[in-house]
Amino acid sequence: MDSKQLYHWHLSFPWQQLMNEVPLVREYVAYFQQDRIHDALRKDTPHRRAVEKKPYPEATVISSPRLGGLHHRYFWREAA
Repeated sequence: MDSKQLYHWHLSFPWQQLMNEVPLVREYVAYFQQDRIHDALRKDTPHRRAVEKKPYPEATVISSPRLGGLHHRYFWREAA
């Protein structure tokens, strides 16, 4: 397959259908857009996630698994 054929295949591939049928692909795209930092964006995410400051000295960090636990997102939790 030459580059022209590959380009036309890429344009005709049903990407949205793949996203709807393969949950892992959808989850990865969400992780990539919402959680993963990008050097080109000065260590920010495409969705511009705000930096969370520690709300109280007693606050603890909680982990939320992403991509089946392969990656995690961290949040502050107020101490009870």
